Amino acid sequence: MGTENIYLITVWIILANICAAFSTTSEPTIFGNNNSTKWLEDYTDIVTKFSLRTAEVPDDDLCYIVPGQQLTIPECEFNPETQTFVVIHGWTVTGLFESWVPKLVTALYEREPKANVIVVDWLTRAQQHYSTSAGYTKLVGKDVAKFVNWLQKTLDYPWEKIHLLGYSLGAHVAGIAGFLTDHKVNRITGLDPAGPTFEYADAHSTLSPDDALFVDVLHTNTRGSPDRSIGIQRPVGHVDIYPNGGTFQPGCDLQNTMKMIALTGIHNMDQIVKCSHERSIHLFIDSLVNGQDHQSMAYRCSSKEAFMKGMCLNCRKNRCNKVGYNVVAVRLPRSTKMFLKTREMMPFKLFHFQVKIHFFSSEKLSYTEQPMKISLYGTHDEKTDIPYIMPQLNSNSTVSFLLTTEVDIGELLMVKLRWEKDAYFSWSDWWGNSNFHIRKIRIKAGETQSKGIFSAKDGEFAYLVRGKDDAVFVKSKEDNLSRKEKTMHRLKMHGSHFTQSTE
Repeated sequence: MGTENIYLITVWIILANICAAFSTTSEPTIFGNNNSTKWLEDYTDIVTKFSLRTAEVPDDDLCYIVPGQQLTIPECEFNPETQTFVVIHGWTVTGLFESWVPKLVTALYEREPKANVIVVDWLTRAQQHYSTSAGYTKLVGKDVAKFVNWLQKTLDYPWEKIHLLGYSLGAHVAGIAGFLTDHKVNRITGLDPAGPTFEYADAHSTLSPDDALFVDVLHTNTRGSPDRSIGIQRPVGHVDIYPNGGTFQPGCDLQNTMKMIALTGIHNMDQIVKCSHERSIHLFIDSLVNGQDHQSMAYRCSSKEAFMKGMCLNCRKNRCNKVGYNVVAVRLPRSTKMFLKTREMMPFKLFHFQVKIHFFSSEKLSYTEQPMKISLYGTHDEKTDIPYIMPQLNSNSTVSFLLTTEVDIGELLMVKLRWEKDAYFSWSDWWGNSNFHIRKIRIKAGETQSKGIFSAKDGEFAYLVRGKDDAVFVKSKEDNLSRKEKTMHRLKMHGSHFTQSTE
């Protein structure tokens, strides 16, 4: 049996339980009397466990805080003066904590050394048939709500110091808990909230913006039709961030999973299948440990298609935000969808650029899927031969696209553009070279919000010829002028009757 067949069969086995989520199942009724909150003080039916983990031993539950047993608070050395993170896992195949849990605990302590990091253990309910575990999220959410309420009342603990972090099904547990507490917690972070059975569920059954003062969400595995994608597709927070469009994450393709199988063995296949799903956690971890020097930024956009054209790199009026732990709490009338691109490994940060080019030609030319190489040279560094496939390349047309680099090049000074051959032999090469000429390139940097106009280095135009040398552009002197100075410059060059350029 081939390796790819083994991969597909294993994927089918792991996802079989998820498919069963679409069968009709009964859902526990847990809310009781809506006019009373006395149930919040009944701790006799709590099944969930709450472990305060330490920075020294992040991978083991050494001390449990038990709702209703006040002595367990000092016994576990809970610090009432600092903030508290409550980490909630999701569905599990093995019934064990996954490897990301101690990594997140460690990263939280690295960023906030004096904090309390509490890991919620609902493993016995989370390892059931997926549809059963999904139904249990309300019961677990009720347990978490009781725990948080009890902790707050016992210590007079400030609500603004409570931050719930939930992954997959755990994100909905966090939302339900936030909904049931008698006061809103400060923040809930949803890490790729589960999709099956939740895509069309009501707000009281899922994570929603009403569940905390601020709700931020990372969507990393939304591939597939609604309600059948592993991660929920619709926005469920105040800020919903879709890295790489949210559907699929770099480094999680079949080729990379095959490499991982060779290195880690077939027994780790379940982790490989969840690569994109779990990326949400690692993006958040990245924001904790690399947020000072490599803070990723996301940009508000109407769609991922518009974002990929570079049309949304605007930070005015809260249109951009930090990703992960450092996100700025912005509460708008409706959920805000934001996008960014990332690397396939930590640190995930990439720098975003909008590149806008107008192509001229003396004859009518039209191409699709043309390979380009773009090089950027700046005051700090350079990045050469960035590959880009131009979807459409036509005569007398303007193209806008998104370009990214992991290198901080500083202030951009020079740009080179090369049109690669798309085959070893082309009829156009036999009959003559296809070429365009370009007067200038406009570039906007998302992270710095700087805009630049880059003119042909030699002469009025630079010539782009397939399979030939780079077209070179340097920062225009006009670009250094103020708006008023630019107007005066145009008046001087074109007289008082000039019309504003539409390029």
